[in-house]
Amino acid sequence: MPLSLDFVLMESVVEAMARLTALAASPAVARLTAAFDAAGKELALVGGPVRDAFLGRPVNDLDFTTNATPDEMLKIFAPIATATWDVGRDFGTIGAMVEGERIEVTTYRADEYDRETRKPSVAFGTRIDDDLLRRDFTVNAMALTLPGMTLVDPSNGFADLAAGILRTPSPAEVSFADDPLRMMRAARFVAQLGMTLAPEADLALRDRVESIRMISAERVRDELIKTLAADDPVPGIRLLVESGLCDIVLPELPALVREHDEHGRHKDVYEHSLKVLSKSIALEKERNPGAEPDIIGRLAALLHDIGKPATRSFDKPSKTVTFYGHDVVGARMAKKRLVELRFDNETISRTTNLIRLHLRFFGYSEGAWTDAAIRRYVRDAGEELARLHILVRSDVTTRNERRLAAMGTAYDDLERRIAEIREREEIDAIRPDLDGEQIMAILGIGPSRTVGEAWNYLLELRLDEGPLGETEAEARLRAWAAGRDLA
Repeated sequence: MPLSLDFVLMESVVEAMARLTALAASPAVARLTAAFDAAGKELALVGGPVRDAFLGRPVNDLDFTTNATPDEMLKIFAPIATATWDVGRDFGTIGAMVEGERIEVTTYRADEYDRETRKPSVAFGTRIDDDLLRRDFTVNAMALTLPGMTLVDPSNGFADLAAGILRTPSPAEVSFADDPLRMMRAARFVAQLGMTLAPEADLALRDRVESIRMISAERVRDELIKTLAADDPVPGIRLLVESGLCDIVLPELPALVREHDEHGRHKDVYEHSLKVLSKSIALEKERNPGAEPDIIGRLAALLHDIGKPATRSFDKPSKTVTFYGHDVVGARMAKKRLVELRFDNETISRTTNLIRLHLRFFGYSEGAWTDAAIRRYVRDAGEELARLHILVRSDVTTRNERRLAAMGTAYDDLERRIAEIREREEIDAIRPDLDGEQIMAILGIGPSRTVGEAWNYLLELRLDEGPLGETEAEARLRAWAAGRDLA
């Protein structure tokens, strides 16, 4: 439900405060509060946990702020924490495990930013209001003092939360200049929270998109992942594209806006890709209820057609626009972009394989596949088969109800046949009936290129005919070897 609707439709303030009170009374927070209070230091729950309590969202990470210095915090933690870590010490952050809860506390900050390098000149502050006013957005600049349970909200974040407006505490042009990554965060919060970017923030973002080049690829990647992990990432992606940020961080996406689908009719490729993403998320939740967001599947859905601009052609006889080979080209383009964004090798490999395979199914509806074709489909998909099922089903976004139903029925039939073959034989990790050691023993040869060729020959037989059994496989192998003068 969009936050712009009347706030009374959401959780009441009384209920939100009740949740915060319960959180403050939890063993970890109560013990932490008592320790800081005994040391004469201020402590407040800050940012996301406070915001999410008012939104009725689960509160996961516990972030606190204090006027204690890192050295003072370590002394306070010593008798109450089972473990502490100070990797963020230079920035005023100390982490600790208290009553089984992971907690981070940060000293009030009063940083100034170098506008050339964007690196902050770390300075600790003494007032919580000053700390809150330097944060990214007003809805994240609220704090709850402990043990006093007083809401500190110097930039009217609660009002913005009620109105569904994403606004910066300081002037937007100053905030985005201080940390250009906040522009990516704006897209993330638009997606995660269903909020609308304030007009002045939207204007400042569009004016400063080039400054995102100052941010490391890893940090940009992490914000993109968080945006894709939202229940509905589409509004955030639209902001990235319409603002011009995507022209820098993911230029393959805005390039789709002017391309039309292969039928040249009712949808451009960009809108189609967003629709595929939405459909894939719905299917992902239906098939894997309660699971973490599938970033690989969502990346593949968003990028599956990025090869179309490079493969666009007009077929004069049929008077249609075609994109032959866009699956292979798109996989290659996706790999290049994901490498530049510093995604890990597994994510890159799995995502590009899905893009490369996403058209494979469409020949199925034109004529029933043999069992051999199905085995190859499963073999090529490998561990991505479940994701491929979701991507292919989501890729059908036609308004033609008859075609939509026919494609759905065809894929139902394919999944049924895969299940039937799986019951008869092992198809999820298809291997020949003989392994390398057996092949060498039968042919009387040592490790060599010939062993690999024989293994591939037996694999093709396995894919074409199903399990042969070792006796039949040996006979076929000997016949193959005789034809190559290897007997």
